[in-house]
Amino acid sequence: MESPGTIDWERLYRIVDVLEVIAQERGKTIPQVVLNWLLERPTVSSVIFGARSEAQLRDNLGAIGWRLTTEDVRRLDEASAVPEIYPYWHQRRWQAERNPRLC
Repeated sequence: MESPGTIDWERLYRIVDVLEVIAQERGKTIPQVVLNWLLERPTVSSVIFGARSEAQLRDNLGAIGWRLTTEDVRRLDEASAVPEIYPYWHQRRWQAERNPRLC
């Protein structure tokens, strides 16, 4: 486990690589994809973004009016996933073993 404040460069590059691919596929910029992804997160109630220039503001506003696909969100969530720490991984495994899905 890394110490607090340590950057996980592999994870960071993995996220940026996926962002770049999705941005190219959607004809959007990476900041537009990031902001759109944040807007779709169920745990995010609002996104406040700033801009240093009118061009940056216009680019940021391009994050609205469209939606990432379910597959896009899955790829981003997978690339940005953080390994669970104990006891969460243990509880998840224990719960799955003792409460299997019926479907």
